Amino acid sequence: MATTASAAPDAASLLATRILELERERDRLITIIDILSEISGTLHFVDILQTIARRLGQTFGLDRSSIFLADRGARTVRLVASYEDPSIRNLVVDLARYPEIRRAMDSGETVFIADATADQTLQHVKGALTRRKVRSITVVPIKYREAAIGCIFLRTFKDGEPLSEGDIKFTQTVADLTAKALRNAHRYESLIKRTRGIEADAEASHRADIERVALVAYLQKLLEIFAQHDRTALEQLLPNTSTAELQRLVGVTMAVLAEEAKG
Repeated sequence: MATTASAAPDAASLLATRILELERERDRLITIIDILSEISGTLHFVDILQTIARRLGQTFGLDRSSIFLADRGARTVRLVASYEDPSIRNLVVDLARYPEIRRAMDSGETVFIADATADQTLQHVKGALTRRKVRSITVVPIKYREAAIGCIFLRTFKDGEPLSEGDIKFTQTVADLTAKALRNAHRYESLIKRTRGIEADAEASHRADIERVALVAYLQKLLEIFAQHDRTALEQLLPNTSTAELQRLVGVTMAVLAEEAKG
């Protein structure tokens, strides 16, 4: 009977744990849906990253939730989205100060530090971590074609819920979504730039055509006036006109043509 009595609480405890896990899984799925819903409304990468950082921070109740993108040269990264301070958009960060980010970027693997204040690689910032009551740090790389192009940086409070293995896998899924969203945003912005370039070229070509038409019309009018005067008398006056004056008249003419081309 004692065995049966002890088995009942164990079964109840396992069931409660399982229910809690299912609830967390449901919350993660809802967060994914919310993220997809929000980022589908924009193709600007800054807005996309800020949405993702904010959603992760809210979901896990984090001390920090930030997204960094790689700089060329691999010595610095750029803080482009931050849950705790949304006004930060393009802050250059030296990787020497963040060895955990460097490890994630170099290896392409998730870095998880369960106790940040006890980690030997973070002793240079132990005081700051202690004051902030930091518990754990998780860095998940954002990869494109197997290369890390950035990372998601998560930091929990000592008194907060620790990140579970499921939470970390969820963040890796979000990192994959982020990579795809960044690729789509990059394609969109490249398309916009190409379209603007084509439009600018077309406008310049159209303006040149108008200038040519205006020049022909101007010359026709000039020849008509010239034909109405005594040609010999005009030709005798021409050598007396200085080169500088001729250049000035040509400059005035071209300026008038440019104004005519503007419509």
